Amino acid sequence: MAVYFIVNLLEEKIKRIDIKLASKSPRRHQLLRNIIKDFEIVSKEIDESYPKSLKASEIALYLAKLKAKFYEKDAKENQLYITADTIVVYKQKVLGKPKNKKDAFNILQELSGNTHIVYTGVSLLFNGEINSFVDATEVTFYDLTKDEIKFYIDHYKPMDKAGSYGIQEWMGYAGVKKIEGDFFNVMGLPLHRLYREIEKIISKKN
Repeated sequence: MAVYFIVNLLEEKIKRIDIKLASKSPRRHQLLRNIIKDFEIVSKEIDESYPKSLKASEIALYLAKLKAKFYEKDAKENQLYITADTIVVYKQKVLGKPKNKKDAFNILQELSGNTHIVYTGVSLLFNGEINSFVDATEVTFYDLTKDEIKFYIDHYKPMDKAGSYGIQEWMGYAGVKKIEGDFFNVMGLPLHRLYREIEKIISKKN
């Protein structure tokens, strides 16, 4: 009952807003539907290069803003574009999507028994303005055996995920010891913060 109330409370405020999620990620599609029922999925091929001078904590925010700028010419009045980017950082090194199974194995072995940080940058393009924020979650893994890592790679789909794992899959159930921060941020969209930022933007404009 509580979730139903929250969803409709936000939707009442955005009923005259055309929401567009600019992301190919099925996980972001799934997550956004928990707070917004009706939205359109759009996507563009964007060069996601970033300045090498950026700190690891700044990259996701930079890329989310970059993506939002690509839609500035498309955006019409009362259209809200949501863009996002998620990166996994361990010891100031950005761990992207694995190139192959061997790379996925090496990444997970590196994360085993250690704590890494997941950053998701989000940008909201609405009526000519871009508002952005970044959320960070610390994730600590148990010590993983080689068999556990191999099992996960063989039975799940780590190849399209930064850091080579999905926290909503088996690795999250069996391999994650502790998280500090928003669980949904690790999946790719910090819903708690996003809900409030959308509400703030809409309230300011009306």
